[in-house]
Amino acid sequence: MPGDVEWPTQLDDLETGQPLGLWLHGSADLRFSCLRSVGVVGARAATPYGTHVATEIAAGLSSAGWGVVSGGAYGIDGAAHRGALAGATPTVAVLACGADVCYPSGHQDLFAAIRKSGLIVSECPPGVRPTRARFLVRNRLIAALSRGTLVVEAALRSGALNTAAHALALKRHLGAVPGPITSLNSAGCHRLIRDAKATCVTSCEEMIDLVGVLGEEAAVEQGGPVVPHDVLSPNTRLVLDAVPARRGAGPATIATTAGVDLPTALSSLGSLAAAGYVERVPQGWRLRHTRNTRHSPSSSASG
Repeated sequence: MPGDVEWPTQLDDLETGQPLGLWLHGSADLRFSCLRSVGVVGARAATPYGTHVATEIAAGLSSAGWGVVSGGAYGIDGAAHRGALAGATPTVAVLACGADVCYPSGHQDLFAAIRKSGLIVSECPPGVRPTRARFLVRNRLIAALSRGTLVVEAALRSGALNTAAHALALKRHLGAVPGPITSLNSAGCHRLIRDAKATCVTSCEEMIDLVGVLGEEAAVEQGGPVVPHDVLSPNTRLVLDAVPARRGAGPATIATTAGVDLPTALSSLGSLAAAGYVERVPQGWRLRHTRNTRHSPSSSASG
């Protein structure tokens, strides 16, 4: 109950909507489990793409020390819990029924695994069965317990969007995973991103970057593959770009084309020749031909 050591104080943000108490079933500490946690929600009728993404991101979050909070339902919820169980951080399932009620019934083994290392949580007394209204009321707890919510898959009328609305109302971070533009299951995510209500998230690192403390857990900037051309100095790259591919050109011509002085051009040409980028020919300098370079008959004859 509020005031207990294990009570998550972030629930106070719900103000009049704060639950009077919570029933817990499991081995983890609720307050500690939710200090660094992310709510992961989405469609019950999830696609293979959605379940794969939810599992991968949840596993990454758990391995990085972030708890995963979800609703224990089929689809994205179940995939998120299973992914989190692969890591070392407890996962929390917030149910719309009593903590002793297995709903959905097909998740009996999943709930047993969650109780072993995490927690089953409910504001409903034991024995209470779920209703549609209780699911919607339950969603505010998922949003309030976590630092931010990630919507993996959601149709335009998905209950996951209700959780997203609670996260926005509580001024929590909100992320959404993009999907195929032809998938109705991703239409809700695309709308959140298009309306600038959610940040586009494609990895657990990006979600941690969104909800983490500024400057401590920034995601690594993704770039294209590193190619040999990238390690050249700026002047050397200018000279290389000025060297003709077929007929040779003199150092002065290359220097003028590159916009550098003659000594710089000569020094760069020497370095490029040693690295195998260019070669000396009777007409001056040209790009070095490799096996993959296509030659015209005239250039082959002159070589």
